[in-house]
Amino acid sequence: MITILSISQNYHITGGSDGVFFRTNSILTEKGHTVIPFTAASPKNLETPWSSYFPSAADFDHPNLKDIGMYIYSRNAAKAVEHLIKDHHIDIAHLHIYYGKLTASILEPLNKAGIPIIQTLHEYKLICPVYTLISNGRICEACKGKNYIQALPRRCNRGSLSRTALSVAESYVSRFAGSQTKINHFIAVSNFTRDKMIEMGIASSKISTVYNPTEIFPETVNSEPGKYLLYFGRIERIKGIFTLLEAITSLKTIQVKIVGDGNGRGEMEEYIKNKNLDHVTYLGFRSGSELVKLIKESLFVVLPSQWYEPFPLTILESFSHGKPVIGSNIGGITEQIVDGSDGFLVPPGDALSLKEKILWMVDHPEQTRLMGQVGREKASKLFNSEQYYQSIMTIYNRLIG
Repeated sequence: MITILSISQNYHITGGSDGVFFRTNSILTEKGHTVIPFTAASPKNLETPWSSYFPSAADFDHPNLKDIGMYIYSRNAAKAVEHLIKDHHIDIAHLHIYYGKLTASILEPLNKAGIPIIQTLHEYKLICPVYTLISNGRICEACKGKNYIQALPRRCNRGSLSRTALSVAESYVSRFAGSQTKINHFIAVSNFTRDKMIEMGIASSKISTVYNPTEIFPETVNSEPGKYLLYFGRIERIKGIFTLLEAITSLKTIQVKIVGDGNGRGEMEEYIKNKNLDHVTYLGFRSGSELVKLIKESLFVVLPSQWYEPFPLTILESFSHGKPVIGSNIGGITEQIVDGSDGFLVPPGDALSLKEKILWMVDHPEQTRLMGQVGREKASKLFNSEQYYQSIMTIYNRLIG
């Protein structure tokens, strides 16, 4: 058995990458390995005996000049991880999203200690200063994986020159500090992500695809057709939320529930109000048993993304509860949904195509239910915890030697 230093920015769940971080830790612990978490300190963190090692991080809510410096390169994080690895034997370090709050400063102490490092790539930070390969609402690959300065004239970070300049500076500092060279191996969460990273300069020998895992619970299947279509995830334009709203504007008899939070929340609520979409219910952020109940009682789930989704957990969670998904024909989504079998694929941004598939599913509730069963069976076979464990252990063992 080995000891893994598991690194992420949060010791609480705010999104899919946090969920994978905790799920990975749980799987490894259940197999008898020792997992030591290392994240930024936060009052939102769950309790852990390792929290005394967690460094303070930049304040993203009310930043000052010191916070800006800590966002680019955190000496606190470097000292904290150095302290931890002096106190405890570590066989391998597994990074998730560590930048922003911990920064690439942590890589040098791990390298000096001779600890192999792998990183799961949950988005495109290695090759894009704003992580998404999106600029002003459109797919953008202008930086070509390393020329981050290209983001400045495009103001890729929320249309702001100052925000973009900070993102560009952080990306160059991170690269100089070893975000590519000091990490021994990368895990892509989809073949699409792997291919895109290789296209942008990452050596093919240095990156493997390992699909994220999901849990299948026998008691979670609802044998009755659901009552509404469900969207759950971040509320942002790139997630296609406004394509969904456009598609269902005239479908007044179909109940729609929207769950999540994000930068597009205010704009979305204004749209719903102005268009008198009384059949749309926005429920805010939900998680745990509340979210499970909403998924189970839905007829199907919609994920109309307009960016290169690496491997959205929304689809895995929906399949695990026996619900089919209408998703965009883009990114890693195409490796999850088989069109016409466990859901439908539609062109991103195409509200008319999305509307047609929504109407088909509503008009064919029993066939829709059966599609959900197909998705559940596929998730059970292809995206289970055991396969995930065997895949990452193969990488661990190769690096540890």
